[in-house]
Amino acid sequence: MTSTYAVDSQQRAAARDARPAQVPAARALYFSLLDDPAGCRAAAHAFLQAQIGLARAEPCELPDAVWQLQGWIQGRAESVGIAYREYLAARKNGAPRRYFTNKAHALYFIKGVAPTKLVDGAWLYGLLRRWDDPDFHPLIKTYLEELGDGVPDKNHVTLYRRLLAAHGCEHWDALPEDHFVQGAIQLALAHHADDFLPEVVGYNLGYEQLPLHLLITAYELNELGIDPYYFTLHVTVDNAGSGHAHKAVQALRNLMAQSSDPAAFFGRVLDGYRLNDLGACTTSVIGGFDLEAELVEIFSAKAAIGKNMHSDYCRVGGRSVNDWLADPKQIPAFLTALEDAGWIQRGEDVEHSRFWRLIQGERAEMFGVFSSYEQQVLHDWIATPRAASATARTTRVLSHRARQRTLDSLTQHAQRGGYPERGLIRRRAADTSGDTELHQLERRVADAAGKPEAMAMLARLMSPSVHHTAVGLMATRMYSQLLDA
Repeated sequence: MTSTYAVDSQQRAAARDARPAQVPAARALYFSLLDDPAGCRAAAHAFLQAQIGLARAEPCELPDAVWQLQGWIQGRAESVGIAYREYLAARKNGAPRRYFTNKAHALYFIKGVAPTKLVDGAWLYGLLRRWDDPDFHPLIKTYLEELGDGVPDKNHVTLYRRLLAAHGCEHWDALPEDHFVQGAIQLALAHHADDFLPEVVGYNLGYEQLPLHLLITAYELNELGIDPYYFTLHVTVDNAGSGHAHKAVQALRNLMAQSSDPAAFFGRVLDGYRLNDLGACTTSVIGGFDLEAELVEIFSAKAAIGKNMHSDYCRVGGRSVNDWLADPKQIPAFLTALEDAGWIQRGEDVEHSRFWRLIQGERAEMFGVFSSYEQQVLHDWIATPRAASATARTTRVLSHRARQRTLDSLTQHAQRGGYPERGLIRRRAADTSGDTELHQLERRVADAAGKPEAMAMLARLMSPSVHHTAVGLMATRMYSQLLDA
């Protein structure tokens, strides 16, 4: 018996084959899919086909039979656990951090993976309309959990946006092209779930496995005083026993049983699994960090604005600062000149450097010029001796737990309390809180002709670009409750 999915998918594929689209670059497609997904559907389809073609050249570690998957996942999780214990033992015996040489390195990573983290779970969005088919429920509930079931403190995108903002890492849109590949794949799958259902299932299966780098990343971020909650949350929800990894296998079994050709379906699942290996990843982003190169890039960006902002008496190495900043290629020499002139004392406390006091302090003439991320890069560069390897420095700072009572933490806590739980399909007598959009949503859902119309209405507000907003969070809560009603 041929499933409705198979017939519809074949018809859509044939229609698209008749009007081929140019394969777009990942970064451009990423932002297009967030801004206007309907306007780039053909381009997204072509992008997915091209990425699948590339992925087929990647090795696949999955077992040959579906019945072997659960044992494979549990064995893999056990291996990761053993490797993590070995890492912890090595650290206890004095080994340096494995990933992050300093705090700037860690923030570079947080910014570098932002395009992927800010669309977390997006690949499952297109399945929301299958709410009336229980076989899809494991995947739908995984998506709802990625959205925190509508609770801001659990919504993965909300959490990551807060993390970026807390450290001045919001400016990530100009990252290299390969940093956008995974996010573009996730968004393209989000809007082509019908045509690429097996690939969605396979991608989900791969993404929800617990990797060793997640455990190490969370440990070292905490050690550097950076809140690791976004990462530790994934450690718990992706567990092989009852979490997303378990749901991924359950969904695969259910949906393969619906297919008219299970073998072909599983073959495409393998393609989807391999999609996880494309573009920049956690370890490649971490490995791409060069402290001085990052500082040069920061100064080069500042030079475009500041090259005409300095008085002629501001001179370094016999040249005006405006002259130094006139050409970005001169930035490395400019930094050396600052050292030679004594403005920067490499390898010493940053307070000993006059240049640092220009951007930090009660009467800092350049206060506000550098973001907190940029200041951290400069801080760690100054603190690193010129001739020393960056990997040799493992300066210890207060952990995130030790800083929980800071004003910043208290402020974030107060902000997180600003999203009260709201009732489901309930009218309000009066609008006194200013959240008229939320009241209007309640009214529209209450007036819906039936559950299908209500679920479709809510699903539109749970897209990757909207679900973390106040109305998206409320829509998620309502959808989650209606799903189980």
